[in-house]
Order: sequence, then C-alpha cells, then structure tokens
Amino acid sequence: MFEKAVLLLGGNKGERLMLLNAAVEAVSKLGEVTLLSKIYETEAWGGVANGAFLNQLIQIKTAYSPPELLAFIQQIETDLGRKRDEHWGDRTMDIDIIYFGERVIDSPELHIPHPFIGARKFVLVPLVEILPDYIHPIIGKTNRQMLIECKDESEVRVWEC
Repeated sequence: MFEKAVLLLGGNKGERLMLLNAAVEAVSKLGEVTLLSKIYETEAWGGVANGAFLNQLIQIKTAYSPPELLAFIQQIETDLGRKRDEHWGDRTMDIDIIYFGERVIDSPELHIPHPFIGARKFVLVPLVEILPDYIHPIIGKTNRQMLIECKDESEVRVWEC
C-alpha cells in the first residue's frame, strides 16, 4: 500500500544547495515525488543554530512504513555528514517527517504529524505553497490557517540561486 509522506529537508552547514539537492535525490529513491516546494532561506529556529538554513518540502508516495522511512532518512542525513552533537544546532542536513497520510503516531522514536508544525514558519510557508488546504489530523486546521495564526516572526524567503 502506498501513502503520501511530506518531508522537510534543510541544512545550514557546508555547501547548502548541493547538500539539499543530494538529499532530494536520495529521498526520491524512497518513493515517487509528487510535490516539491521552492527552496527557502530561513533564519535558524530554536536559539541554538547560527547560520541561515536552506529548506525544501517534498511529498513522496511511498510503500515504506513510517518507522522504515525514518530509518532511511536518518541514514541519508548521516551520509550527508549529519552529526547529532547539539539538539537544534547547526547541521549539514535534517530531514523531518511532517505528515504521513492521515496517520497519527506518538512514540518515543517518532511523532507524526510533526509536533512543531504550527509554531514554525519555515515549515508552514512551504506547506502552504504545495498543500495549503491539507487539514492537520489532530488540530483540525488547514496549513493556511495555521500559518495565519503562527506567532513565529522569523524570516522565510524564496531563495534565489
């Protein structure tokens, strides 16, 4: 059975564009790419990381289960030089599962939908670009509604290469 998974890819260390493109290519091997946002340059969020991030949202149709997908994307992060030294710190690549179909998962290893969607403009802006009317399965609001209500004032802009 195939389901649509929405992933946010991003990093702020190294050759950001090259790493982002490599991550998109690697993720595309896990399922058919059905949607791909523009690339956004975003301020670091969480008060730990220093440099600006390049972020992109991708939707894939995949046959993998959420735990299998998580294992694959964590390997992609590692392959692209990710070191898990500091929570929310600088990193070459971070790949988060934002949505996985309509599923709700709350386990020690995996939280779907991602618990911080509504608080992060760098997630909501590309979500509104590609899935504005998708309804969050727990909150019951569309991505567009969550962006309108979001208190995050950080800058998120389309990246011009």
